[in-house]
Amino acid sequence: MPPPGVCMNIINARHKKDGFGTVANPEKFFNQDFQQLKQYCNIQRVRYIDEMFPPDRTSIGEGALDPTDLTRVQWLRPRKIVPYPCFSVDGMSRFDFGQGIIGNCWFLASIGALTFQDYILQQVVPQDQGFDEEYCGLFHFRFWRFGSWVDVVIDDKLPTINGRLLFVHSKDPNEFWPALLEKAYAKVCGSYSDMIAGTPAEALVDFTGGVHICVQLSEPPRNLWEMMYRAGLSKSLMGCGTPKGETSANTVLPNGLVEGHAYAVTGVKQVMSGGQAVNLVRLWNPWGQGEWNGNWSDRSSLWQTVSRQDRELCLSVRDNGEFWMTLEDFCRFYSDLDICCLCPDFLDGSSSCHWKTSFYEGRWVAGTTAGGCMNNRESFWTNPQYRIRIEKLLDECSSEQGEKNMLVSLMQKPDKRNRRLVQNLHIGFSVFEVSQYEGQRGKFPASFFSSHAPVAQTKTYLNSREVMEFITLEPGEYLIVPSTFNPNETASFILTILSKSETHIQLPNVSIHLEKKVINLLQHTPSGEGGDDETKRDFFRQFSDQYEEVDAEQLQGLLNDNILKGNLKSGGFTIDACRSMVALMDTSITGKLNSGEFVRLWKKIVIYKDIFFRTDISQTGTLSLMELRNAIMASGKTISDEMLNLMALRYGSSSGVITLENFINLMLRFEYMNSK
Repeated sequence: MPPPGVCMNIINARHKKDGFGTVANPEKFFNQDFQQLKQYCNIQRVRYIDEMFPPDRTSIGEGALDPTDLTRVQWLRPRKIVPYPCFSVDGMSRFDFGQGIIGNCWFLASIGALTFQDYILQQVVPQDQGFDEEYCGLFHFRFWRFGSWVDVVIDDKLPTINGRLLFVHSKDPNEFWPALLEKAYAKVCGSYSDMIAGTPAEALVDFTGGVHICVQLSEPPRNLWEMMYRAGLSKSLMGCGTPKGETSANTVLPNGLVEGHAYAVTGVKQVMSGGQAVNLVRLWNPWGQGEWNGNWSDRSSLWQTVSRQDRELCLSVRDNGEFWMTLEDFCRFYSDLDICCLCPDFLDGSSSCHWKTSFYEGRWVAGTTAGGCMNNRESFWTNPQYRIRIEKLLDECSSEQGEKNMLVSLMQKPDKRNRRLVQNLHIGFSVFEVSQYEGQRGKFPASFFSSHAPVAQTKTYLNSREVMEFITLEPGEYLIVPSTFNPNETASFILTILSKSETHIQLPNVSIHLEKKVINLLQHTPSGEGGDDETKRDFFRQFSDQYEEVDAEQLQGLLNDNILKGNLKSGGFTIDACRSMVALMDTSITGKLNSGEFVRLWKKIVIYKDIFFRTDISQTGTLSLMELRNAIMASGKTISDEMLNLMALRYGSSSGVITLENFINLMLRFEYMNSK
């Protein structure tokens, strides 16, 4: 089993520093190494069977098939389906395949767009595999998943009934790359049924690891045609969708379009018709059939009004699911357009000035760094904060730079293995100008957000995988605050910032601010209870051994039954906690504490106990995670959001509070760590 939660995040961050997770060096999904597995299978002369995505009903999942059909499923290798299988036949094209019985048109539409970009296609679908002499039933594919490229290994057992593939199938029965690619993505999602319903944007991003731009076609930008034309020239992938009908069914309308259905945008072209320029969009239905029958459809008489050259170049009278329509009809009958690209240079035309990308991973944790939206004035400031400085554009860029000069994307990372179980939170972000706060260190406090309005923000908080906004910012310093709508919702996220300006990022996620009500409680010195040093030593001698030392068990009794008796809420210090304290304070390296070491420990305990009760504003005898932040800062230490989240996870109880003994243990470890 891999390490869970925060520990896994730390391991992944270390791997990325070492170059893991890139296209050239992807992470191994479930730690399965394609080359090692292939070598093993060839040496042992066995066909590979994937234990992590086994050929059984768990990999099909719930809801994809009715119970009767599920019992009829046979998992067959391609060589059991046809005598001479091929990975691909005459290259890879959108016309190679059609959708199966599962509702994953969003994924297949994205594959259709993918086949137009050979460079990206070969990243996703490694070409060095097939049914040759080294065939062992093993294949692999690559996807970008929430910040990292992963290499996904599968076996080639495919679900069939009566020898026919259930899901995506090639029109040439000997070709299997679409079915194998679909299986690899099903493994990433958790099962085949986890692929039911979605938007092309999700798969387009997973195919490229690039920037996703969503255009609402009910309010299209004035330069939509130019944007789509340039996107087509710049190796972008485009998908779109029709609005849902009264039901969730994919009803075919009289005009030939399908309700609630995903399509790929496969081309844009301007033609001259009757002396007027007409902007056309070409679309492809992943069913592999079923087309628009309005103006500029395959059999439309309007094609007779264009030049013979344009007609021969564009028109193909076949029911292959692909058709043309005008840009106006496109905006009328489709709801949204997704453009995914490696870099959004196409947004403002060809330019020698490229967009620069900054990429950050963060986490909202209930009680510490999950402050909710700006409706929550007291806690909003605790959200992660990202400070950026934007320089003036170079002259050669400014003349070509469009109205918007920055793109900010916020993507939440799932906490569930299965895609269908993921409950996306409502997420968004706000941007504040902070140019006048050059001397400000650490996180901006609650008082700042009470008196400053954002200069840009997401239009609304959406429960989607990703939200993004194009914004216009003048040169200066800004603060970006991503948040969930409601406070105390735990989730991980990825923040991506793109700008043509030179942009410098600081991470002020270090808490050094104390609210006034906390400062007032801490302005006098700790009580110092327990007497002077000599009194402490005399007390110590009553419990020490003949060498005037105490071990962990004796220390446990001293603390629980004498020094902190009556103040402990959860049974006192454990023996492991006392062993840890001995290890931290034992400068003489005897495995025990002498009188001097014990007195130093006692003094620290008194100080931390005093801080604990003075920051326990709720007077519950425990610290909430918000009070924990104040207590750590009251000790004179600074702490990053990441470290605070780790401490809350390590020392907090299941109810989300910190007891006195856990706080003391935490602070001793934190103090030792900072002294290293």
